[in-house]
Amino acid sequence: MAFHKLAVASTLTLGLMAGAHADGSLPGSGVEVQALQSPIAEETFQTLVINEALTTLGYDVKPIKEVDYSAGYISIANGDATYLAVNWYPLHNTMYQNAGGDDVFYRKGHYISGAAQGYLIDKKTADKYGIDNIGDLKDPKIAKLFDTDGDGKADLTGCQAGWGCEGVIEHQLDAFKLRDSITHKQGQYAAIISDTIARYNEGESVLYYTWTPYWVSGKLVPGRDVVWLEVPHSANPNGTDTALSNGKNYGFEINSERVVANRKFAEQNPAAAKLFEIVKLPINAVSAENMLISAGEDSQKQIGQHAKNWIKANQSVFDGWINEAKKAAK
Repeated sequence: MAFHKLAVASTLTLGLMAGAHADGSLPGSGVEVQALQSPIAEETFQTLVINEALTTLGYDVKPIKEVDYSAGYISIANGDATYLAVNWYPLHNTMYQNAGGDDVFYRKGHYISGAAQGYLIDKKTADKYGIDNIGDLKDPKIAKLFDTDGDGKADLTGCQAGWGCEGVIEHQLDAFKLRDSITHKQGQYAAIISDTIARYNEGESVLYYTWTPYWVSGKLVPGRDVVWLEVPHSANPNGTDTALSNGKNYGFEINSERVVANRKFAEQNPAAAKLFEIVKLPINAVSAENMLISAGEDSQKQIGQHAKNWIKANQSVFDGWINEAKKAAK
């Protein structure tokens, strides 16, 4: 996937009002919108669905620009870009606050809910050795099962730097006293997880971090091929309790993906603001689309068609968003 540096516009037309127009034009007429996303191809679909809705509302929607998360928040805060559809909440709270928080951002609603993340191992090894908690890897004999480089320590396929999840993993390695038994392997995630899947397919034991919605759990299916590992206790940099209602604790809060927009833009464009608030995508729809990407349908044109196909299959939902957004502009 190509990486595009963020070309910062001198100004966006944040100051143009987008209310109801006497001439009958759409609420977004004459207003530019610049969406940002991370360089993760699997986050394009949900951004394009919103872009399609904004286009239907008359906005002049520019092609998505790819940028690392932290830079994206700063660009939106400064008004150099309009919105980000992949604010991982609460994982990105520190980046959000550091860029200005609610004073500069508009954030209402939860676009995609129920996103899990955590550590998994292959079910064969879990069943054979009775492993169900990452704390079990304190045992050198257990840790060695996942050693890929011969140093006796388990090698965890981890989180790419700058995503936010790497901070949680690093915090937990200390909190659970696992530094002597686990090495956090980082790199370009798509590459290192593909290597991990290849090792699984060759019958090797694997230990990795992943999240949903993402295609990995379609390749290595939890409960069938792999199992989630619990953690000894809640240990999260934000200090929250990560235990679930069913008593399980996988070390990470259930996240949602939220839309974050420039606050000034949202205040001056009530139609777009209402859209950002009410849009919702089922997590299973995102996972299904991600599987298409993993199967090779990964071009911008193909992902764009995925978004159009979802809209067509859910036209009444999409039309409901548009109608509510238009009402907000009156």
